[in-house]
Amino acid sequence: MRSKHSPKDLAKFLSYVLGRRPDEFGLVADPDGFVSIKELLKAINEEEGWRYVRRGHLEEVVISIPDVPIEIEKESIRAKTQDNPAKPIPAQDIPKTLFACVRRKAYPSVLEKGIFPGGLPAVILCSDRTMAERIGKRRDPEPVLLTINTQKTIDQGVFFYQAGEAIFTAKAIPADCFTGPALPKPKAEIVKIGQRDKEDMRKMAGSFTMGFQDNNEKQKRNARKKRKKEIGWKEDRKKMKRGKHNSWSD
Repeated sequence: MRSKHSPKDLAKFLSYVLGRRPDEFGLVADPDGFVSIKELLKAINEEEGWRYVRRGHLEEVVISIPDVPIEIEKESIRAKTQDNPAKPIPAQDIPKTLFACVRRKAYPSVLEKGIFPGGLPAVILCSDRTMAERIGKRRDPEPVLLTINTQKTIDQGVFFYQAGEAIFTAKAIPADCFTGPALPKPKAEIVKIGQRDKEDMRKMAGSFTMGFQDNNEKQKRNARKKRKKEIGWKEDRKKMKRGKHNSWSD
């Protein structure tokens, strides 16, 4: 498989990303040091010169490099040697505010229920706004940026853990411990051009039909009345003739 870097160069780069500074790339390992391959690829594809890397390149490294510094297990990957322990460490000197991003689609639910990991080992929080947005854009091109009040969060019994120099984690963030933009107002229903005219025409057509039916009924009633008058006039004429005939007979 062709690549811009040799498998050996890629192995060194992965060793740095996974074993020394995953936080520099917005990555958080699980307690065993593993990172989702999907998340790793998103992170390193943001780096100039490494945007071509796919899973096949990772597997090529594992197969072709003697004493390979990484290992793959199903959908996860880790460095065999790690400078920092993978298990969470209680955070010290937590900033007053931290940042996190959520998907626009999930934002209404987040406002109501709070922030949850969503498939990651924990909620990832950043002291640097730019890093928070970088991580958020891996799930949404225009994520919603939230500002977390750390003291208020701690007062509600939430523990923060350190995951590098600028990354912190927590199991969840309560709904009243962060701020974000107001929800967009629901868009008014847009009536397509010509749709209202068609509806009006249908209404008019219906009204015309009813009027036409009413006119028909009215004409029928008038015709019945006219026939009754004609019949009555003929009967009166016959009676008059009979009366005259009787009077001549006498």
